[in-house]
Amino acid sequence: MSLVLEGVSKVVNGQTHIHPTDLELSSGTMNVLLGPTSSGKTSLMRLMAGLDVPNSGKVIWNGKDVTGMRVQDRGVAMVYQQFINYPSMTVYDNIASPMRLLGQTADQIDTAVKKAADLMKLTGMLDRKPLELSGGQQQRCALARALVKDAGLVLLDEPLANLDYKLREELRAEIPKIFEEAGSIFVYATTEPEEALLLGGNTATMWEGRVTQFGQTPVVYRQPVDATTARVFSDPPMNFLKIRKSGDSVVFGDGQTAAATGALAPLADGNYLAGFRPNHLELQKHAPDALEFNGKLNVTEITGSETFVHLDHHGENWVGLVHGVKDLRIGTSLNVYLDPRHIYIFAEDGTSVAAASYATAA
Repeated sequence: MSLVLEGVSKVVNGQTHIHPTDLELSSGTMNVLLGPTSSGKTSLMRLMAGLDVPNSGKVIWNGKDVTGMRVQDRGVAMVYQQFINYPSMTVYDNIASPMRLLGQTADQIDTAVKKAADLMKLTGMLDRKPLELSGGQQQRCALARALVKDAGLVLLDEPLANLDYKLREELRAEIPKIFEEAGSIFVYATTEPEEALLLGGNTATMWEGRVTQFGQTPVVYRQPVDATTARVFSDPPMNFLKIRKSGDSVVFGDGQTAAATGALAPLADGNYLAGFRPNHLELQKHAPDALEFNGKLNVTEITGSETFVHLDHHGENWVGLVHGVKDLRIGTSLNVYLDPRHIYIFAEDGTSVAAASYATAA
């Protein structure tokens, strides 16, 4: 099976929701659409499913142009963050409904429903109505219904957002395996870079209706082709700093100078944009050649085992993510350190630099 998008676009009331997009997904793959809210993830999924018709381009399923085909005539299962169940049916009948429409036997239905219910921790609730369930249980019911449909294309739009942490982690590991074993094309939309990394497979980063990069998830994370992709695939977003390469040295925004080694060495003389992820800022110097920067501490956020440090560095807002609970005074000057090996290099306009577009360690 394969799903190919050829130059598909979507314009609504004069506003472009999806710019012309080419994308090819193959059987048995798990594909993540990663991007912030309003980046176009749901719009692109609706075009894949046939819920919307593109203004231009084609949607090709297994070599057949299905651009104008109704969604009910395609083998598609879709689950939204806002769960949808039939309130008058029991949980059992909700899960069984797609199999009944396909004419499956009672034994086939019973086996599949019980297997899906067991996976989703719904076995003891099969006789209940959806409104008798918690929000998380209702979402699990919707997921179970998608599991038994045996669809060739499975679209999940932030489906785990309403679940508790433990179950969310379990399902992140289990659901892709199930669909991959069935040979389905699995598309999963999320705003969370960490979730994309946990799911693995392939990732398409999205920004303002465009797919900025598509490939194996670790490759997209470690080797972003531009600053926009790097920003999307970082939570909090990647920090940036203007730099200038001159001979064997690199001058950073505030005058800090470092030797042009590693990924910096092959750069031609000129101005660039350096990027680094929040978790690579440190409050102590560990690498012998670490760069030292000074900023004003604006805010700290303690998450339990980690602390977010918000800095004003010469008008640039930086965020650092450091281990442990840090008792830091707001408004004071703070020194932070950065290992040059973790710096990504882009052109001034954010496009990739062929000779050194990514850090040596991510």
